[in-house]
Amino acid sequence: MDLTPFVDSLRREFAVAAEAAGEDAVTLAGRLASPLESAIRLTLLDALSAAADEITRDLAPGSVEVRLRRREPEFAVSLPTAPEPAPAEVPPPPEADDGAVSRINLRLPDQLKQRVEEAASRDRLSINAWLVRAANTALGADASRPTHRRSAYGEKYTGWVH
Repeated sequence: MDLTPFVDSLRREFAVAAEAAGEDAVTLAGRLASPLESAIRLTLLDALSAAADEITRDLAPGSVEVRLRRREPEFAVSLPTAPEPAPAEVPPPPEADDGAVSRINLRLPDQLKQRVEEAASRDRLSINAWLVRAANTALGADASRPTHRRSAYGEKYTGWVH
């Protein structure tokens, strides 16, 4: 952050204020402006440090620091690390009420198959159990609604109760 525009602005304001007091005051203001530049820069740095401290208190556990590089302040912001999201709770595969199981043939692209294998391994499940759970999760909204079918022998309801 370049402090020069702020120091120059203060110098101009000082000169304008001195003009109201006459020529001697303008001369004195001109002589004082250069020696005061270091004090002005130091005061601005103190103000920036105080602001950084205040922001750090509000940002905790993150922080803001003011660092001096080549006579100019720089801000260093350290953001808090985001906590890892808790794994989504996945419902267990539904229990089949009649014990019937259907077999299907599923063809996956190699890259997707590798990702499925990795996910199943990470969850310590077989690929089949992982796919059943994934299908159940994907269809969760539909699976919670029972289906209603008419048959020749009366009414039959299928589905899961939560």
